[in-house]
Amino acid sequence: INLRYPRELRDNIESLKRVLIPTSRGAQIPIAQVADIEIKKGPAGIKSENARRTAWVYVDIRGIDVGTYVKKAQKVVADEVDIPAGYNIIWSGQYEYMQAAAERFRLVIPITLIIVFLLLFFHFKNMTDSLIVMLSLPFAAIGGVWLLYFFGFNTSVAVYVGFIALVGLAAETGVVMLVYLEEAYRRYQREGKLTGLSGLHSAIIEGAVERVRPKLMTVATTMIGLLPLMIGHGTGSQVMKRMASPMIGGLISSTVLTLVIIPAIYAIVKGWGMRSETKSED
Repeated sequence: INLRYPRELRDNIESLKRVLIPTSRGAQIPIAQVADIEIKKGPAGIKSENARRTAWVYVDIRGIDVGTYVKKAQKVVADEVDIPAGYNIIWSGQYEYMQAAAERFRLVIPITLIIVFLLLFFHFKNMTDSLIVMLSLPFAAIGGVWLLYFFGFNTSVAVYVGFIALVGLAAETGVVMLVYLEEAYRRYQREGKLTGLSGLHSAIIEGAVERVRPKLMTVATTMIGLLPLMIGHGTGSQVMKRMASPMIGGLISSTVLTLVIIPAIYAIVKGWGMRSETKSED
């Protein structure tokens, strides 16, 4: 029960003890006869959640991400704090939001990969070419992780969104590479130059090496569009930097690795096909 007395009585216990209160018979007695009055520092209010009383402990962290901090704190609490029966601890705030977002990302990321694969399949109309591009996508994450480490960014929802966007950008880079490889392969095929593995390697070198400029132009235009997010300041810039870092770092690594990985995978796949055709003719 909260009682609010006049201001002049709040800081004077002796005056408050002499305050008269009525009884059921009409008499008035000092409040000190029915209550012990003393000054104590207590909570500003009693909070409850799900019909249970709660107490909140606020923690500010620096130099560590929320998930890592909570994981370490949970271990310390489990080892050193004896929680009585009827009590429980809930880690809320940003950590709770991050857990909810992680649950959504577990659904969003597979759906994103499936959509990218379907778009590639509709473009190439070929399962093999679509898988070649998909196999190059994990290499794009290498640059994104390194750039996050370089800037000292911790994992967050914005970082996850940046990696999801990187999947589309890396697929675009892979498509550009594979289109030129296919063009050179089919031209060599029409001209009758694919007489063996040497002809296949020549076609791959022409498609991969001599067409570097358009690939770099495609990546450069995307990176130029993302750079303002990295150097910007003001409201929301911290979130945008964490979103752009995986994309910029991933584009750099995917460009370098795509020039090596996709031609190598393409040579292996087409080489198997040529060997199987040669065996069938024999």
